[in-house]
Amino acid sequence: MKRNWQDQPCPMLSGRNIHYDFDGRYSGISCGGIGIILQMVQSLGLTEEINSKLDLLKRHLPYHESDHILNIVFNILAGGTCLEDIELLRNNEPYIDALGAQIIPDPTTAGDFLRRFNRENIIMFMDLVNNIRKHIWLKQSQSFKKEAIINVDGTIVPTTGECKGGMDISYNKLWGYHPLVISLASTREALYIVNRPGNVPSHTDSALWIDKAIDLVSDVFETVYVRGDTDYYLTSNFDRWSERCIFVFGVDARENMIRIADSISESKWELFEREAKYTITNEERERPVNVKDQVIEERGFKKIETEAEYLAEFSYQPKKCNKSYRVIVLKKKIKITRGGVVLDNVIRYFFYITNDEIRSASDVLEFYRDRADHENDIAQLKSGTRALHAPSNNLISNWAYMVIASLAWTLKAWYGLLMPCQPLGKTIVRMEFKRFVNTFINIPCLIIKTGRKICYRFIGYNDKIKSMLKFFEMLKSFAFT
Repeated sequence: MKRNWQDQPCPMLSGRNIHYDFDGRYSGISCGGIGIILQMVQSLGLTEEINSKLDLLKRHLPYHESDHILNIVFNILAGGTCLEDIELLRNNEPYIDALGAQIIPDPTTAGDFLRRFNRENIIMFMDLVNNIRKHIWLKQSQSFKKEAIINVDGTIVPTTGECKGGMDISYNKLWGYHPLVISLASTREALYIVNRPGNVPSHTDSALWIDKAIDLVSDVFETVYVRGDTDYYLTSNFDRWSERCIFVFGVDARENMIRIADSISESKWELFEREAKYTITNEERERPVNVKDQVIEERGFKKIETEAEYLAEFSYQPKKCNKSYRVIVLKKKIKITRGGVVLDNVIRYFFYITNDEIRSASDVLEFYRDRADHENDIAQLKSGTRALHAPSNNLISNWAYMVIASLAWTLKAWYGLLMPCQPLGKTIVRMEFKRFVNTFINIPCLIIKTGRKICYRFIGYNDKIKSMLKFFEMLKSFAFT
């Protein structure tokens, strides 16, 4: 409650007469929002899809495939950071009651389940999740289905283990794996995660998975865009992709490209000014002192800064293509100083190839740079859900873990896409995983089992519970086709 406070004689945090006691009648959990996630999984038919299409267990004593997968996913949603944290949950009777279970797999059993996967099983699992994903997209508004932007990138997953099959040393001297991550920009969903040894170049087999991503979104979205850095300058695929999507890829500054850029007359270069990230609507605040610049100058470190940027373009036909494409070239004038003294002024070129003939050069460049948000998605898969980790003993089982654990991130996106209150839903889609868990999952509840009913009774509150309850009621009557 808001009030006008007066000067207080004592600290606000001053509880002293504290006691602990047990309530023998009721038991509770801290992750009360997990019930809505379970209801959503059941309403979408994910449990049935997993059990009907994944055949990994000869006998169900006592678990089904969906039990193992949801056990790993719910562990992450409940705040777990590794498979070992499942042990805390399986000894938490209220948590087990809340899921309507008698027992859940322990960490060792979860690890054994991961080792049952082969490459075909993992692809099948990704495909069945994508099938449900597609149905959710189809239920969205027409504005949502106007365009799909596919982001492509690889990332290094380091490990300190020495006996993990398929691991290798990467370009930056880290031992581990090098998964490919393909995501949808608007929802931040990881459409495909493909685990590979650490020494594999980023582009290896990426064309196959880009094609699968294009196939997936083309059935729903009107226009498809694909963007990636210089590692995905796969010219042998350009003619095929040009018929199916609009792409923008970075191009290495090779000698032939630099010669072309040098030959462009000065009159054809246009000054490129970046758009402001936001508009200041009130009085502009005084900028703080740049401490970093002070230290660089005082210690005589070399400083590299961009003085100006210019744009031009030319037509270029790669050797493996049957037609020419548009190349946007960014010229940077760079000043190199040390201790405030100018050492050199240099020109550097950056190239981008596209089949987009409509957007201006500056718009193409801004569109390409927006792919930096994909780095945030990968960071969430690494540190938010901790999906991009290697808890098992070989490449395939670690790939299985990555794909299963990333389902926690996907469920967050589906939570937002299906939310009846769309302004809140859009916020959830863009929300970081930790904030989502703290807002929508970590709500204390009493778990009361009466007859055939499992009752989650809130004993904590936040301003999103009203919307959560509306969402829950919608899910109970949700018709998924």
